[in-house]
Amino acid sequence: MEELRKKLKGKDFLTLHDFSVEEVQFMLDEAVRIKGLQKSGIPHPYLRGKTLAMIFQKSSTRTRVSFEVAMVQLGGYALFLSPKDIQMGRGESIADTARVLSRFVDGIMIRTYAQSQVEELAHYATVPVINGLTDLTHPCQILADFLTIKEHKGRLAGLRLAYVGDGNNIAHSLMYGCAKVGMNISIASPEGYKPDQKVVELAKQDALATGARIEIVTDPVQAVTGADVVVTDVWTSMGQEAEYDLRKKIFAPYQLNKELCALAKEDYISLHCLPAHRGEEVTDEIIDGPHSAVWDEAENRLHAQKAVLALLM
Repeated sequence: MEELRKKLKGKDFLTLHDFSVEEVQFMLDEAVRIKGLQKSGIPHPYLRGKTLAMIFQKSSTRTRVSFEVAMVQLGGYALFLSPKDIQMGRGESIADTARVLSRFVDGIMIRTYAQSQVEELAHYATVPVINGLTDLTHPCQILADFLTIKEHKGRLAGLRLAYVGDGNNIAHSLMYGCAKVGMNISIASPEGYKPDQKVVELAKQDALATGARIEIVTDPVQAVTGADVVVTDVWTSMGQEAEYDLRKKIFAPYQLNKELCALAKEDYISLHCLPAHRGEEVTDEIIDGPHSAVWDEAENRLHAQKAVLALLM
């Protein structure tokens, strides 16, 4: 355990693909432990006196609030930085921003568009860099998802997860994560909207270590039938607004509704990273229904990220 803690200290958190099976499990175990401390009212100021710079190129409710609250509860301080607040939004290079911030703070979280921006920031920074979301991956969300699944199902390995919708950053990170924890995953996306093939190949390589099965299909019925966990996300992400009408038409058969979810196991749970476009990718009766673990999932962003922050910083 102490050896894993030493390995993670100072490391960047860019994708779950970058971590070993043991490291991912350790982060989840730490999230369970730290959540237990908070629920018991036991202070855990592991980052007393430390500061996290939070760069937001994309706005967010859950990412901003959960990281900011996490730093407060860990005894540290979070500094919100929008494009209007820093020179990176006015032409300063990512490399120079990384060098300067590293002299001021103990860690950097960035929520942005291109994965390459996060990678460049991490390359030049001398403090840990955490990926708060890119168009390619969203690793913090998946740690929260897995914490939620473990709480509801008691395990991760051997379960079957179905993701229905756009082959986006959530689909990519679910594949990376499932490969690390031994969870089988079936992703149903329309032709032309399937996950990035390079990510699929890397996830399948990772899955060899745990025996997880990764399946990409176009039929949502095939994906959901017999699933323990059913997941979806918005059909139109930030930056894709011009495609809204087209996507709404193409993804209509991929809605999580009563008929589709009835094909999952009787005790299935449903997840959504939020914000949800109710009546589009998910109906009210699913997101508000007895199988929904969406609000536990949202809360667990806080606990999962506290574990990441504490271990890296």
